[in-house]
Amino acid sequence: MPTVLLVRHGRTTANASGVLAGWTPGVMLDEHGVAQAQALRERWSSLPLAAVVSSPLERCLQTATESRGPDHPEPAIDDGFAECRYGSWTGRTLASLAKDPMWKVVQQHPSAAEFPGDDGESLRAVQSRAVDAVRRWNGELGDDAVYAVFSHGDVIKAVLADALGLHLDQFQRIVVNPCSVSVVRYLPDRIFVDQVNTTSGDLSVLRPTKRKRRRKSGSTDAAVGGGSGERE
Repeated sequence: MPTVLLVRHGRTTANASGVLAGWTPGVMLDEHGVAQAQALRERWSSLPLAAVVSSPLERCLQTATESRGPDHPEPAIDDGFAECRYGSWTGRTLASLAKDPMWKVVQQHPSAAEFPGDDGESLRAVQSRAVDAVRRWNGELGDDAVYAVFSHGDVIKAVLADALGLHLDQFQRIVVNPCSVSVVRYLPDRIFVDQVNTTSGDLSVLRPTKRKRRRKSGSTDAAVGGGSGERE
């Protein structure tokens, strides 16, 4: 059962100024964002990772570098986890975009949202490529792998919505803060969402353990009543 840690990049200069960065080149972490990434390094420094995968954008690669543990692999770039292409919205302030009629569609009916401009992307397409990328890495790394993906807020929210069985129109209910970690385990017949939007806590508990012989029945069932909280 591969486990993926979905990491949003740390706070950027654009985040701090309320600008939708999109694919704007040269957007880097601000001082607070660097501190967030360094705190993440402490959270998972002893957690072995089978792979580190990143969006190609600088803010994700910088977060991956600043948070890299001593034995973590170099990040591999995957465009499947890249930021949404916001088209002509790119570079505008969120305050000005909130006055655009398209804003209500993005908020209330995101499955119908396709951003304006020649390079604008739909949120449906974002979810499709990101979920496909997760599934591809799951297959390449194998059942016992624990790996990290550095990506962007809307991309991670779209993956979490899929994992939770939510329609894309509900993905705005999910909060994914800068440098937060969300944890999803993929079993053959079930998906478990272990953590969402965490910014503290020891992640070494996700260390892979020797696989136990699968019980004849119920081995992937959710614990009725909530269980003990122990990882089996």
